[in-house]
Parts: sequence; structure tokens; C-alpha cells
Amino acid sequence: MANNLVILESPGKIGAVKSYLGSNYKVIASIGHVRDLPKSTLGIDTENGFEPHYINIRGKGDLIKELKKEAKSADKIFFATDPDREGEAISWHLAAILGDDAKKAKRISFNEITKSAVKEAIKHPRNIDVNLVNSQQARRILDRIVGYQISPFLWKTIKSGLSAGRVQSVATRIIVEREEEIKKFVPSEYWTITATLKTAKNRNVVAHYYGKKGKKSKISDKKQADKVLLEIQDGEYSVLEVKNTSKNRAPQPPFITSTMQQEASKKYNFQSQKTMKIAQELYEGINLGAENGGAQGLITYMRTDSLRISSEAQNAAKEYIIEKFGEGYYPSAARIYKSKNNAQDAHEAIRPSKVALEPAKIKKYLTNDQFKLYKLIWERFLASQMAAAIVDTVVVDFESNGHIFRSTGNTIKFQGYMAIYGDVENGDNADIESGIFEKNKIPTLTKGEKLSCKNIEPAQHFTEPPLRYDEASLIKFLEEMGIGRPSTYTPIITVILARGYVEREGRFLKPTPLGEVITKVMNEHFPDIVDYKFTANMENNLDIIENGSVTMKDVLGEFYEGFKKTLAKANETLGKKEIEVPVEQTDIICELCGSKMVIKNGRFGKFAACPNYPTCKNTKTLTEDGKETVLKKDVVDFKCEICGADMVVRQGKFGDFYACSNYPKCKNTKAKDTKLDLNCPICGSEIVTKFTKSKKQFYSCSAFPKCKFSTWDIPTNEKCPNCASMMLKKKNKNYSYCVNEKCGYKTEEND
Repeated sequence: MANNLVILESPGKIGAVKSYLGSNYKVIASIGHVRDLPKSTLGIDTENGFEPHYINIRGKGDLIKELKKEAKSADKIFFATDPDREGEAISWHLAAILGDDAKKAKRISFNEITKSAVKEAIKHPRNIDVNLVNSQQARRILDRIVGYQISPFLWKTIKSGLSAGRVQSVATRIIVEREEEIKKFVPSEYWTITATLKTAKNRNVVAHYYGKKGKKSKISDKKQADKVLLEIQDGEYSVLEVKNTSKNRAPQPPFITSTMQQEASKKYNFQSQKTMKIAQELYEGINLGAENGGAQGLITYMRTDSLRISSEAQNAAKEYIIEKFGEGYYPSAARIYKSKNNAQDAHEAIRPSKVALEPAKIKKYLTNDQFKLYKLIWERFLASQMAAAIVDTVVVDFESNGHIFRSTGNTIKFQGYMAIYGDVENGDNADIESGIFEKNKIPTLTKGEKLSCKNIEPAQHFTEPPLRYDEASLIKFLEEMGIGRPSTYTPIITVILARGYVEREGRFLKPTPLGEVITKVMNEHFPDIVDYKFTANMENNLDIIENGSVTMKDVLGEFYEGFKKTLAKANETLGKKEIEVPVEQTDIICELCGSKMVIKNGRFGKFAACPNYPTCKNTKTLTEDGKETVLKKDVVDFKCEICGADMVVRQGKFGDFYACSNYPKCKNTKAKDTKLDLNCPICGSEIVTKFTKSKKQFYSCSAFPKCKFSTWDIPTNEKCPNCASMMLKKKNKNYSYCVNEKCGYKTEEND
């Protein structure tokens, strides 16, 4: 019996793939790359054809030994890494470490991890695609050259530890430029007028001001709004025109990587990294129990920009749609979507591996997040193969003294694809956002019909600045500009956040002062690197290498010739001049030296630090909105007598003290062990406030432990009318009592 070895990229696939192959197949994983460029040096011979110097990745020695051992005893070897450039390169590196044993190896790939796909791949092995490998190598070498040769320049001019990247620098620039747009934005005023009209049959119709004499016009200020209101005051409204149209609304195409990330962000607020992690799990395989065929991949490969669908998948979708919804819900011909010109067509769009695995049927085998994403992919694919929805639209224009008001209503005549994708009532998909749903249902009206005005509402508005990018809109922009590829969108965002060039503010991405400074330096000295068109063109060149139309050395050589001159000029121009990164000041006052604290970034996120470091080393933890964190352990059990907020323990120059948590709005403080100017009822010494380890306040004699007087309740300067002893006010109650237990005097409790 032949001894076959299958080497996967990810260990997560082993269970599913192993179950599809016989006992004469051993399945192991490389766990990603086994070789890479060294971290300590450039690792590229720029003078000799950009020859890369690869080394085995540290920590993978034992794994490489195991791979070599299994390869030596195998009769056939199948490299089954992911079906993209990166996967092809991993197979190429595996062949390099296996040496002579690699002669027994062939490359196989599958777009989905199902029994039929895996067995079909085994039947049709091929050689490693060197053009695909060179495309990946070119990207890696380009990124290494830019990162390793610009980063030292940033260390000299800004601060150490910074990095530049071929695509990360462009992404940072995009976010910085949007912030500049927002800062420069000047709002302009405009007004709307909404009329609620009433028909003769007491049916209400809401209409909005459109213009005058059939022309659309904008009301720019109150003066214009008042003029319109005056002219239509007590005026009659008549139906000027009724337009009824019926439109076919085609479904959206199946998901590609970018649209899946965007929709998951909009619908579930998933960050792109989370979306890709869940998609990877669905692709690699989930155990669905014996009744559903055990472990299997639920979706096709999730890093793709192709809209191609296999004929088998189309036929399966057709059968399902006709069976579940009827012939009318399937179009006259199968839908074929055209991919963008620069799309890599190596694999299909993202779709369910088996249409029959309805989300509801397998929900119990999935986590909540896996179910959400799988349902989204499943519904989007099915909808993409369905008939168009038919939407009836009615537009009614009303005229009053020459002024036009317009009302628009939409009604779904035939659901089509909307029967499966998106909840039209709750607005769950992009078509709903475009107004394609039953909205503002307008009663039947005829031309010339008169209506009365029930209510008229003018409203002032101001134009809004553009929104900051969130992950979904940034990915959409990168895709539209041709910057990056499906496999790079998430790493780009992850890197610029990790480097501290960009930060999250809610779901939006905002540049940090450091990101703004780096973008300024890159724009001035490395304009090509952060140029949108230049970066997009470089992506196209990588695609051309894959096609075999141009060599890796030609692309790298052309790039490096210009880059080398730019780098030399930048070093001459700026030299060792240092650029200061603006500090972000807070309202928090350092209680040790009185300076306003500044925001710093550390391993665990933002914190406030004294600007006088290292003379003053005071720091404070911050909340997400930049305010000082009040930890539960710091809160004491009495409130600020000025504003009622919690009092907290703070560290000062002369030890701990108590401060209002509402600082700096309230600056109330108290020293620890505060003297009350009251004498101990036992020994006559002063009474002081004290606190337990759990921050509960109590009162005791300053001569403690010699004098044992202590109480949870509040000592007062009142005297008991019976025995003249000290009166104590009951904490959290409205009465007082005598400290002398034998006396027993107590005031009445008030409401």
C-alpha cells in the first residue's frame, strides 16, 4: 500500500481532510511559513538581482525535522497549502527544505474543504506555479526594502521604534487626510419644510418642500424659509402630478473578501480581523455530527476578489430556490457576475460549500458568531442567484401658491431575492438603505385633487462634515483605489493600529499626532510611496508577474532605481534634524507637581503621564475616552460633601489622601486620618477619621490602641440632654444617639 503525505498550511483543516482520505494518507500541517527573510538584516541582495536570503523561522526546528522525517518515508507528497499566492509560496518553501525528497512532491489546491473537492484535487496534482511564487516574493521583497530602508530615516528624524510600510503608510495617509477634511469643514445652513396634508377621506400624506414652478431649489436660510411659509400660509394644496413606476431591483453579487468584511461590520459591528478569523474557521471545517457528514468546511476560500461561481454551485442554488420558493423566484437565465479587471480569478466568490446545509439546521454546531457570518454568506449567495424584486414607486407632487411639495412611497410588488436576503421590515441589507422597501404608503390620489394642510414644520439644519473612516469604509476605499488585495486588508489595519499611527474612537479610525507627523514626513520626502496611483500600479505589476508577462526582477529593478534616489535625497535634505511629535494634553493635574498630564501609549494602551518625566514619574490609568480611571478598590464609603460624587484614594507627595472623583470639575480633597476637632469621650484625646483596608470609613481616638474608642457612626459636638455625653449621628439614618450605652438616649427618626 502506497504511503502518501499531505502537508496542509493550517492544523485546523487536518481533521476534515483526514476524514476524506484513506488510511494510506498521513495529513500534517506546516503551520504557515517555514522560511522567511531574517529580521536582523535586510536579507535582499539589491546589487545582484534582488536575490532573497531565506532562513528557517526560529522556533520551527522541531516541526521542520518532523516534516523531513515524514517526507523521507512517503512515496508521494502533496503540498495542499491555501489556494493563493501566499499558499503557493509556502509550498515552494516546503519544497526547498525537503531537498531531494521534494522530487516526490506535487501541488494540489482546493477552494472548499469538502470530500468531493479534496478527492478531485488529489486526482489532478500539478507542479508549483513559479509565477505565482514570484508574485508573492516580489511583494515580500518590496515591503522589506521600503520597511527596512525608510524606517531608520524615521528613527533619525522623529523617534526610534517607528516603521514605514509600502501599504500601511498609504492607509495612514488616507485616514490623516480625512481628518484634515473634517477639521477644515465649514458647515452651511439649510432648511427643510415638511407638510402633513389631509385628504377628503381623512388620510394623512407627508410631503417635503421640493421647489418652485417645477424646479428643485434649496432653502438656505431662515429668511427664505419664512418667505415660503408666508406665501403658502392658509393656501390650498392640490395634486399637481402623480407618477407611478415599477422597477426591477437586481440582487447584489455574492461576497468577495472586502464586501463580506463591510457587510459584517455594518450588520454585526465585527472588526475585519474578527470577520476573517470566523471565516477561516468556517472554511477549515466544523464538526457537524455524524448525521450531517462529520467535519467539513462550510464556505469556500475567504480571500478572494473574484465573483466567479462554479456551474455545480449554480445548479445546486437553482434546485434549492425552485424547490423552496417556486419557479417564479428563479431568473430566466443563471446570473453571472463580472469581476473587476484586476481581480485574481484563481478561485470563486465566497459561498457556502453546500447549499443544503441551511444555517438553522446546523446552528447548534456553531458558535453565535460563526452562525451569524455563515447565515450572512449563505443568504447572500442564494439571493445572488434569485429573481429580481419588483418595487412599485409612486411620486406625488402637490402645489400650493406656486410652491411644490413632494411625497414618495415604495411598495414591494414581488419580493424576489428579498424573500431570503435581508429583513425588509428591519432594514437588514444594503437595498433597504436605498429605500427599496414598503415606506410612506401613499393613498390613491388623482390629479387636481384638493388636500388641506394639517401641519407645517420648518426645520433648520447644518451640513455635516464627512465621517471618519471605519474599517468597512476604509476597506471599501482601498478596494476602489486598487490598493492592497483581499489577503492584505486586515493586516494593513492591524499594523497601523498596533504602531500607534491610528486609534479607534468608537468604531471609527482617527489618526494620532504620531500618525499625522509620519504622514507629513512621508508626503514631503517619499511622495511615491504614499501616492495612491503609484501604490495601485505596483499592485497591478504584482498581478502581471503572476500572469508571467513580466519578471520579478524587472518590476523590482524599476522600483528600486527611483526609490534609491529618493532615499538619498531625503537623507541629504533632512539629515539628523529631529521632528517633535505633538503631545496630547489632558485636564488631569499631576498631584505631585501640579503640571497638566499628557497622554502616552504603552504596552497596555493609553495612560496619562507627568510631562516632567523623569523628574516626576507620576502616571494614571485612562478610560477609553481619555478620562482618569476610578478603580473600585480606590473608592471610599463616603461621598464628596460639595458635589456628591464618590471620594477616592489618591497618592500624593506626602502620602495618600482623599479626592473627589469628579476632578477637575470638583477639587475637594481631604487628608487621610483627618482630625475632627472633637475630643474622645473616653480619654479626651482628639478624634480622627480612619479607613479600613476595604476603604470603609470609621472614627477612632488618636491615642488608639491605648484608648479603644472607635465607631462607625459620626461623632458630633452635640451633648446628650440626659448625661451631657457626646452624641453620635447614625450613618445613613436621620437620628442621633448618646455614646453612653447606659444612658440610652436617642432622638426621633425623621422622614
